Amino acid sequence: MSAVENAEQRRLRDADTAVVDWRRWGPYLSERQWGTVREDYSPGGDAWDHLTHDQARSRAYRWGEDGIAGFSDDRQQLCLAVALWNGRDPILKERFFGLTNAEGNHGEDVKEYYFYVDGTPTHSYLRMVYKYPQREFPYEDLVATNRARGRNEFEYELLDTGIFAEDRYFDVVVEYAKAGPEEILTRITVHNRGPEEAVLHLLPTVWFRNTGAQARLYGLDAGVVRAEHDRLGQRWWTCLGEHPLLFTENADGRKDAFGRYLIQGEKEAVNPGDEGGKAAAVVTMVVPAGGEYRVRTKLSDQPPTAADRDDHAFDEVVEARRAEADEFYADLFAPALGEPQRQVVRQALAGMIWSKQYFGYDVEQWLTEHGRNPLDAPGIRNGDWFHLDAHDIISMPDTWEYPWFAAWDLAFQSVAFAAVDLGFAKGQLDLLLSRRYLHPNGQIPAYEWNFGDVNPPVHAWATYLVYELEKARTGQGDQDWLERIFHKLAKNFTWWVNRKDVDGRNVFQGGFLGLDNIGVFDRSAPLPTGGHLDQADGTAWMALYCQNMLQIALELAVQDPVYLEQAQTYFEHFAWISTGSGSMWDEEDGFYYDLLRLPDGSSQRLRVRSMVGLLPLAAATVYDRALLDRHPEIIADAQAFLERHETITMSDGRGRLLALFDEGRLRRILARMLDEEEFLSPYGIRALSKFHAANPFEFRVGDQVYDVSYQPAESDSGMFGGNSNWRGPIWFPVNALVIRSLLNLYVAYGDEFTVECPTGSGVHLTLFEVAREISDRLTRIFVPGPDGRRPCYGGQEVFAGEHWREMILFAEYFHGDNGAGLGAAHQTGWTGLVALFPNLFAGLTGQKLLQDGMAGVFRKFSGQEES
Repeated sequence: MSAVENAEQRRLRDADTAVVDWRRWGPYLSERQWGTVREDYSPGGDAWDHLTHDQARSRAYRWGEDGIAGFSDDRQQLCLAVALWNGRDPILKERFFGLTNAEGNHGEDVKEYYFYVDGTPTHSYLRMVYKYPQREFPYEDLVATNRARGRNEFEYELLDTGIFAEDRYFDVVVEYAKAGPEEILTRITVHNRGPEEAVLHLLPTVWFRNTGAQARLYGLDAGVVRAEHDRLGQRWWTCLGEHPLLFTENADGRKDAFGRYLIQGEKEAVNPGDEGGKAAAVVTMVVPAGGEYRVRTKLSDQPPTAADRDDHAFDEVVEARRAEADEFYADLFAPALGEPQRQVVRQALAGMIWSKQYFGYDVEQWLTEHGRNPLDAPGIRNGDWFHLDAHDIISMPDTWEYPWFAAWDLAFQSVAFAAVDLGFAKGQLDLLLSRRYLHPNGQIPAYEWNFGDVNPPVHAWATYLVYELEKARTGQGDQDWLERIFHKLAKNFTWWVNRKDVDGRNVFQGGFLGLDNIGVFDRSAPLPTGGHLDQADGTAWMALYCQNMLQIALELAVQDPVYLEQAQTYFEHFAWISTGSGSMWDEEDGFYYDLLRLPDGSSQRLRVRSMVGLLPLAAATVYDRALLDRHPEIIADAQAFLERHETITMSDGRGRLLALFDEGRLRRILARMLDEEEFLSPYGIRALSKFHAANPFEFRVGDQVYDVSYQPAESDSGMFGGNSNWRGPIWFPVNALVIRSLLNLYVAYGDEFTVECPTGSGVHLTLFEVAREISDRLTRIFVPGPDGRRPCYGGQEVFAGEHWREMILFAEYFHGDNGAGLGAAHQTGWTGLVALFPNLFAGLTGQKLLQDGMAGVFRKFSGQEES
């Protein structure tokens, strides 16, 4: 990282210190507001059917807005987006189309092709590409064909319809550039990729969200709209060139007026006067084959001048911001990082930046609008969460399929964001622990479909990692932030101990814990056998939670020794959990399994080799020698505790290492994990062992047989909606934790500890080399192979074509054998973690890691370590 701040770094510093609010305007519109819990006012809680894609054209939203390439202020008061009509579609394209959970044979699924290709953290420059077909969009075909297919069949995608044949589509490239914090330039370039000229009607659109504010748009001369808002103040929106303006209201039966005017010819549909709550310029273009057409708009807090209509000056600003984006990322990349990997990192981070969205949801108000008493609302979704009041910019898992926060996703996303925007990352971690979100009993809200569900407790891990990254980057960690968040985490930790340890034996449950269909049974429902599950993953998560809280307490004790007592408490919690976890270890198989505890007092291990049994590997942490040396009393107190409680069994420790396993168990776990016939895929670690392809696990309850088999692609069951699958594919968040653990274990064991990788290959690697190998395999998913194709596209020819091959989609999860992207197509939520791996290992050596310890990893992450 250069010693001299570049332009984007200066903007970030100004934003963090409240000098200039560069983050106020950003890509904060959802790609889908319809079909969400927030907009659901049905009596039975059927969110998908209460407000559908068809209805979204004409029904006003209550809690947010959506749009193509949308942009807004951070309270989503004034919105910008793009609408399109190719002259053939039955409707105006104002939002991306996709299937509901019931319509898709593998759950909800967006049926469009759009790519987030660039972006800076202050949104000073953004670029995305939408591929809009010139033929009539096959809405009915997509619904009918997918609905007719079963769960054992592939999804029917837009490409399968043949609509892109002969390249008859437009590349609609939308760029945003900030001339100042309140001056937003939008440049829309339309490329005709087809063999003949084609007509396109493009409508840059501006409107107010329904907030109850006094707000109005007024048409002035020459394509200028004045926006007046009692909270936002005045703004002027200008579409350069001579293009007619249309106005309507953002209200039921009115918001679809532009489509009715343009397509059905209903001239009376739009407002007769030049004012309303929603406005658009109508730009009709004839684009020659291989040609392009450019449209420019500007939003400002100052009235337009003649200079604002200068196309050349406009483009100079856009190109300057784009050059500054190049400079920002060039400074971020490790010098040894190859160009293909740089492209992966940059587009992954761009996708994350574009996925920041406004999330508004006042649950008390929502319950009241359902006619319920917010303080007594049993039987309705989120009825116990009346305190939750959200009106924030949040990193979303996916802009269309998951346009709502998920607790553990957000922790991983914050870690990835820390590579480019520490201030935003810290704010995200703090957000769900704030009193507006955290339940009074200490529970973190999971996601809007059920805030009371349970996600893995990874906030402490992410908090300490982000703290150390900032310390490595600036030379000083934010102790005030760390202390503030520590107390909130302690409240959540107590909730876990009190609520998720049924028998008080330091063995934990938790339900599905984010792993959806990984279990033999639905782990969030009552078991068909009765009794309960002692969960290997739930116990491992709590062991890691203890380790992270101990790290934070030791760090805080540098300034305030009172935290030494807290550190000792978390050590003792870990010691008890370490002992309890032994009940789930199977000595014969050399693996951890969930333990089914039956009502008659008997128990049985569920011998499924899955990520559930690998996650205890993640609970391995090496402690900073300097911190331990500074507090010798913590070592003495820990030793006294172990001597006093002889029943406690701990790993061999290796001095500074806390782990749930000793060296013998570690070797046995790694032998399975690194076996290519079990967990090790060419593209990372599978969520379920390939062993179960030929050896399905079966469990009989009466006449019902429950089974788990290896399914490397989509799920064949409807458990948890059926749109995700943990029975074979590769998932980035758990792979990231495995890599983190291997690096910690390497610092503890050093070069003397080697394992076969792959198992049975005769090749022995250190744990550092194993971590790097897994990182390389994960990154390989997105890098073109010798044939020019990226594995993430599953061999589809079109993605190797001229106008597709430079664009990357970051899916939710990946085929366990061939690396093809599956599930949500734009989940640069936690899949954005791929932005960290290649940059970390470029130039990092094992010897350097042994010399510097994990602090060296933090320096590499933060860009302070020269390669």
